[in-house]
Amino acid sequence: MPDAPLFIAHEIYRNSRYGTTHPLSIPRVSACMDLVRALGWLPESQFVESPQASPEALARFHDPAYVAALHAAEVAQAVPEVLRERHNIGVNGNPIYPEMYRRPATACGGTLKAVDLVLGGGVVHHPAGGTHHGRPDRANGFCYFNDPVLGLLALLDAGIAPLAYVDLDAHHGDGVQDAFHGDPRVLVISIHERDRWPRTGPETDRGGGWARNLPMPTELNDSEHAWVMDNAVLALVSAWKPEALVVQCGADGLADDPQSRMELSNGALWRAVSGLLPLAPRVILLGGGGYNPWSVARCWAGIWGTVAGQAIPSRLPAEAESLLRTVHWNHRRGRTPPEHWFTTLADPPNPGPVRADVKRVVETVMGIG
Repeated sequence: MPDAPLFIAHEIYRNSRYGTTHPLSIPRVSACMDLVRALGWLPESQFVESPQASPEALARFHDPAYVAALHAAEVAQAVPEVLRERHNIGVNGNPIYPEMYRRPATACGGTLKAVDLVLGGGVVHHPAGGTHHGRPDRANGFCYFNDPVLGLLALLDAGIAPLAYVDLDAHHGDGVQDAFHGDPRVLVISIHERDRWPRTGPETDRGGGWARNLPMPTELNDSEHAWVMDNAVLALVSAWKPEALVVQCGADGLADDPQSRMELSNGALWRAVSGLLPLAPRVILLGGGGYNPWSVARCWAGIWGTVAGQAIPSRLPAEAESLLRTVHWNHRRGRTPPEHWFTTLADPPNPGPVRADVKRVVETVMGIG
């Protein structure tokens, strides 16, 4: 097993934007990468540049006609109406923009590279991954391809099974669940906000037998998240005894994120990752949702710190603080950002009571045979 975890990223994310008004028109991967470097947590020996997945690699899950259509749309910066409707490109939050093929193909290449790196054991953090809504023949939910599915398929192709996939995003991991519907080799677990888009994943949905969904009420607090992890997720994964574990670490369930009504601190996700790490000899940590550049960068930097065994500082050093003060976010929350978004890595904890509704969901899911 490698002595140190590895971090995968690429410079393509630094200047690539979905458009001026899109929720993903913010720095995320680059801000996280710059922050962990400013903290002194990322020596070059632990950094791996992401390759771009080939069309053939993408076609392991995606329709080759769709892959070709997405590439052509990037070149032309336009798409014929028939392909727009067929592939959901240029509509419904999946815009045409300059890197619309290369950027998601690079995210997929990073996840496939992570698979190669963990074949002998180890941990890889790839924050550009986690595009869990992508479908075989169409873009969906800001996701043009589905890198978690490609990564899980690559692990299976390498003879590694059983696998576990844990989705911590505020949105249900519908694309991954559907891709492995009824596949007894892959346990798919999703904690998500109930009735949040795509409005799938009720607690009774087993995805053909090997999925477990934990839809949570709004205003989920840290204590409740920890209760769900301890009483459901960790128990399920531990009993599964996976040979490899893929974790989607979407940051949109944080209290500072505008795309959900969950109320988590970033410490809740760090705790979740810490609990999952010992449960498989191979672990790949992906990114996912997250629509506040400060909360995403700080959350994912803390995930890397958790993986790399770094102590979370009570106050950020000057270089890291200066870096965060250069970030801009054209959103009402970004116009008067609170000081702790610049000066601390950890959010204030948000403990609270564990509501009966949360316990009921866990009891239902754990009672499913």
